[in-house]
Amino acid sequence: MNYPQLLSTVLNFLHCPTPDAWIEKARQPEHLPLLLTDHLVCELKAAQTAMFLIRKYVADKSSAQFLLDWLKPYEDFAFREGAEPDFVALHKTLSKNVMPQTQSAWGQQLIDSMVLLIKEELHHFWQVREIMIARNIPYVKMTASRYAKALLSQTRTHEPVMLVDKLICGAYIEARSCERFASLAPHLDDELQKFYLSLLRSEARHYQDYLALAEQIAGGDISDRVRFFGEVEAALISSPDEEFRFHSGIPFSKTAGS
Repeated sequence: MNYPQLLSTVLNFLHCPTPDAWIEKARQPEHLPLLLTDHLVCELKAAQTAMFLIRKYVADKSSAQFLLDWLKPYEDFAFREGAEPDFVALHKTLSKNVMPQTQSAWGQQLIDSMVLLIKEELHHFWQVREIMIARNIPYVKMTASRYAKALLSQTRTHEPVMLVDKLICGAYIEARSCERFASLAPHLDDELQKFYLSLLRSEARHYQDYLALAEQIAGGDISDRVRFFGEVEAALISSPDEEFRFHSGIPFSKTAGS
């Protein structure tokens, strides 16, 4: 894989790199359980976001219910202290064949892109879970970072521009994930380094898919909104953050907070 070329595109899209202070804290072995746990949840939340877009904008009642039912075991495990299901078996049950067909070009593109994204994110979910099990890292629920909520709070409130903004936010979240995997990988053991580098291609494609959908739905230039959310995202990444998470900002300290 041509990592430098792939990352060059991502870095050109993002408005800032991950701060050294975040990498310095993330590379410390005592923080690995927290980062893996948050990474696990981030993969599920990415799948939930894609599912929401399909259900809200293009799914019929039966396919919408299928998506809800399909994600429920993951959500029960992660958020409701449910039993741990057979994630490998679950992964084999999702197909574009259960999704509705639509005459809308962007609607069909949304279905195709988001179903693939859901499958890949949930594949990553159980890959992270397998790593945690192998390292005797228990799954413990934790609070979310401010990151995604703060980004999405800036979306406009009427359609279709609300959808355009949500897709741009999705692009930034996926691009940042890609950049963080690449930034952290050199500081990890061989197994984790190989795993995080293996995620780069899909994360980079996810951000491009989100952006392409936003452009298609807007039907015009979206560079101003892309720039706006890029500035919001960079401010979250480069400012002090009391929560240390996979997408958090600069680790908070008394000096930073004073």
